[in-house]
Amino acid sequence: MYDTAKIMRDRQRVIRREMDRRGISLKAVSFDSGIGYSTIVSYFSNERDKEPSAIGMPAVFMLAASNALPLDLLSMLLPEGLQMVRVPEGVDHDEFETIARDYLAAKGKAHHPDSPGGREIADCERDLLDSKVVALRAA
Repeated sequence: MYDTAKIMRDRQRVIRREMDRRGISLKAVSFDSGIGYSTIVSYFSNERDKEPSAIGMPAVFMLAASNALPLDLLSMLLPEGLQMVRVPEGVDHDEFETIARDYLAAKGKAHHPDSPGGREIADCERDLLDSKVVALRAA
């Protein structure tokens, strides 16, 4: 049986390393989120011998609501396969339909028997499809 508290502390350490790599300062996170600096330091300590304090949902809420930390970093606190995302505002449904139809057409061509990989998706087709998935996600 796994220790959830240990998993969370390990993930908080990973988030801190990624914050450092991206140049996200603890002071900025504290200021933007409204969470006290000493509390932020306790959640994302970089001292080897110090265990991070368990981060609670109110703090996660404040970090997400304030955009103090990118959602891909906060998503590291969730179980594998789950992700925090913002619901887009003002979706252009016509544009989304165009992008979705473009993806479906390309995927259909990739499965055609006359395509480079036959019914299987070839690497060149996978690259094209991946780029279309990126466009879908961005829309």
